[in-house]
Amino acid sequence: MDPLMLARIQFASTTIFHYLFVPLSIGLAFLLAVMQTMYVVKGKEVYKKLVHFWSHLFLVNFAIGIVTGILQEFQFGMNWSDYSRFVGDVFGPSLAIEGLLAFFMESTFIGLWVFGWDRLPKKIHLLCIWLVSIGTMFSAFWILTASAFMHAPVGYEFVDGRAQMNDFWAIITNPQLWVQFPHTIFAALSTGAFFVAGVSAWKIFRNQETEMFKKSFRVSIIVATVTTFVVLMFGHAQAQHVLKNQPMKLAAAEALWHNSADPAPFTLVAKIDEENKENDFEIQIPYLLSFLSYNKFSGQVEGINELQAKYEEKYGPGDYIPPVKTIFWSFRIMVGAGSLMFLLGLVGWFLSRKDKLSENKWFLKVMTFAISLPFLGNTFGWIMTEMGRQPWVVFEVMKTEDAISPNVSANEVLFSVIAFSTIYAILAGICAYLFVKMIREHENTITLPNTVNTPLKKEENEVVS
Repeated sequence: MDPLMLARIQFASTTIFHYLFVPLSIGLAFLLAVMQTMYVVKGKEVYKKLVHFWSHLFLVNFAIGIVTGILQEFQFGMNWSDYSRFVGDVFGPSLAIEGLLAFFMESTFIGLWVFGWDRLPKKIHLLCIWLVSIGTMFSAFWILTASAFMHAPVGYEFVDGRAQMNDFWAIITNPQLWVQFPHTIFAALSTGAFFVAGVSAWKIFRNQETEMFKKSFRVSIIVATVTTFVVLMFGHAQAQHVLKNQPMKLAAAEALWHNSADPAPFTLVAKIDEENKENDFEIQIPYLLSFLSYNKFSGQVEGINELQAKYEEKYGPGDYIPPVKTIFWSFRIMVGAGSLMFLLGLVGWFLSRKDKLSENKWFLKVMTFAISLPFLGNTFGWIMTEMGRQPWVVFEVMKTEDAISPNVSANEVLFSVIAFSTIYAILAGICAYLFVKMIREHENTITLPNTVNTPLKKEENEVVS
């Protein structure tokens, strides 16, 4: 057993599992703030009832996200001690601000929001949930400053063989951060919006408080459509940034083994032979890769083999080619999921506007399954982002093989992989059980926040709706 490979497996599993909860928390907090704003502005009790329903799911997701984040930090200290020592002086301020300011901001105002119903003035109570939403985004910003450094290290100097921050402003103005942060945040908002829209569609399909959930569907589908479009636009900007700063990643995403023609075609699908470094089969769209890379229908893109030769000349002998098949198909799953989300958003917006949701049972079924699309896009987007940087853990500065803990054996890493996976399986089961239980609640058991111990009667629900 290779301890490096086991450590990479654990890093991937902990990060992917944790990231199932992070974007949903960000998206749900924002939608809760929007719906509560509508309650305060319009004064309709139905919006208060909607906030109460979605708040249960948000709080469960937020709590499990915290636990998975703690486990993720543990594996950094256990398996990647050399990496932690190397970048600790750079990451320290950002992670301290995230923990001591952003997370405490979220936690404090969540407490005030949960226990402040009918105790705080309406506008002050509304401000609490908006501050929770802002806090989740603020937290993501500081985490992404560290991630951006790994892709484009700036604002540091070498001191005693370690990276030490010498320019905090350079860290927070890193160009990599400002293409990555908006792409990530709007993807999170889209994740929350599709979750709300999908659950609302399921409720409408089963004729459970149809009029109420039509309102949450309309709010969420508007957010979903707009944010997904913005995600696609920032994804385009991020791809152009990658072309300049990590050309090997873009070449791998296209399975482009040799310098392209000018103009460069976009490879839609390919049968990739990594051993012989060639594609046995390709379906291409002329001009498209040049347009995506340069915003014009001309321009050449460097190939993997040419970049490998350049990297060997610059960094010395070694394999600088990331896993091409993984990067190639991850990119297409991410883009495919995002494109399908945008199309479904447009259809849903149209049907909701025309009040034809209940008539289109097929669409309600599709939207229920579409809850998975943003999670697929997020997951494979991060796989492409992280694996496309290989063999570097900090691009052009530190290789992944040099970042592992030197005194941790393969058996110890294997034990922690099994232990963490078991904990994650238990958490996943708890989360799924609670989500299903809460979503399947019948209309007679959905209560208003100020009547939490007294379920509404059916007649009262009809009046509220």
